[in-house]
Amino acid sequence: MSRSLWHERFGKPKGKENRFLTFLNKPWLHIWHSAFIIGLLSFIWFSVRTGTKPSRAVYPCQQVAAANSYTWLAAFVLPLCSKARRRIREPYARRNLIFIALAALAIIASGVLTVCKMNEDYVNLASAGQPIQLSLSENLAELRPASDIFVLQGTSGNDSGVAELIDLMGNHNLLFYNSPIAGKNKGSTGLIARDDTIIIKVNSQWDERGGTNTDLLKALIGAIVQHPDEFVGEIIVADNGGAQHGPTGQGGSLNYSRNNAEDISQSVQKVVDSFASSYKVSTYLWDTITRQRVKEYSEGDIADGYIINEAINPRTGLMTSYPKFETKYGTYVSFKLGLWNPQKQTYDSDRLKVINVPVLKSHQELGVTACVKHYMGVASDKLTGQLGIRAHSTVVTGGMGTQMVETRFPVLNIIDAIWVNANPLGGPVTPYDEATRADVIAASLDPVALDYWAAKHILLQAAQNTGRSHASWMDPDNMSAPGSFGQWLRLSMQEINQAGYQTTVDEACMNVYVSQYR
Repeated sequence: MSRSLWHERFGKPKGKENRFLTFLNKPWLHIWHSAFIIGLLSFIWFSVRTGTKPSRAVYPCQQVAAANSYTWLAAFVLPLCSKARRRIREPYARRNLIFIALAALAIIASGVLTVCKMNEDYVNLASAGQPIQLSLSENLAELRPASDIFVLQGTSGNDSGVAELIDLMGNHNLLFYNSPIAGKNKGSTGLIARDDTIIIKVNSQWDERGGTNTDLLKALIGAIVQHPDEFVGEIIVADNGGAQHGPTGQGGSLNYSRNNAEDISQSVQKVVDSFASSYKVSTYLWDTITRQRVKEYSEGDIADGYIINEAINPRTGLMTSYPKFETKYGTYVSFKLGLWNPQKQTYDSDRLKVINVPVLKSHQELGVTACVKHYMGVASDKLTGQLGIRAHSTVVTGGMGTQMVETRFPVLNIIDAIWVNANPLGGPVTPYDEATRADVIAASLDPVALDYWAAKHILLQAAQNTGRSHASWMDPDNMSAPGSFGQWLRLSMQEINQAGYQTTVDEACMNVYVSQYR
């Protein structure tokens, strides 16, 4: 209600009443002016930003700017035209104002149609592009112990590429299925048992090509539930985007509208929902609990949250942290200690497995994001930061190696290199038009060897083939600068080796098996 209308109805206030009404009115004036300014700036931003690159029209920030622009036109421009029409009675002037109003409506309508058209063009852009030509060669280790790397070329993810990768592993004695009966891809040394609970750790902090390929994820879940002994376990697809950064500035999501897949609307959540009617498959976004500090189940704390070990690792400076949570199906999971049985008050560590599935991409600060850096999505940067040491700041000192061995080491690492970000100055955010199609997936028990090989033979080749500069920042052999990828990868390796796991950056200690998708 305006001040003049209040005066007409209730009389003009005096003294304190007048000051009270002035106080009431001022916030509304501020809001009105703020809304006008925000709308005007949004209109200018949308026009200029989208005009230079039309594909940006469907970016989240641009969609917000577009919505603000249309609201501004409808709330401020059109009413001003209407008010002016009532004051000016000349037929010629009225015709001009009607024309202006119709023009404003046309702008709004054309804006909506433009965004719709841009969205269609954006979908086409996301699926466009021929794979770059990569020269990927097999290699047999000259020294022992050796790490095995399994590489499949020519897969889009939306095919039987994962099955062929599992076959390639099986042909070289790495069995995917754990079973008392020996057979194709199965045996007593296999990785995944029929009653295991598997955490599939994905990239979720960024949308578009910045997140793990959901076609690959779907194929991997499909392979697990097709366990030859009949799968009766549980699968949890999870990540912690840190409740920071990402396309919204609020961290990760498992339900983006634009995803890394042939059908870009296929989110992680949609993939999981497609299995949920037949199997225990669910998601858990650890961003939702990354600020909540809790104790372990064995200490009587049943709440979801993060466990923090305040003892600082003397070599890497990491304060280890990990999630503890209840799944959709009532399973209590401690990422470090295993599955909690509330009746027996015990943990089962052996039946909790982690499959590490990062997307291969550049990182402006750290060179490369792949298997090792991917474990930043297990730690709580928020809680460790509150205690004085951000987990992320320890990546350069080998902290993710500590994170792996002091929480839960992955039973398998699968690099998603179907689409990669080979722009050294671009990642980790990877819009569709910044991604390079490589159509490769690769697996290994050794996260360090896999990172080294994939960065050197996929990312660097892709960068060279697309004419990128500063590619040396992604070179695992470049240790010239403090905090470089080659340096911190080796520091991480030292941490992992010290815990008794086999990792290497020496290609003489790598067996590389390469297969072409049929």
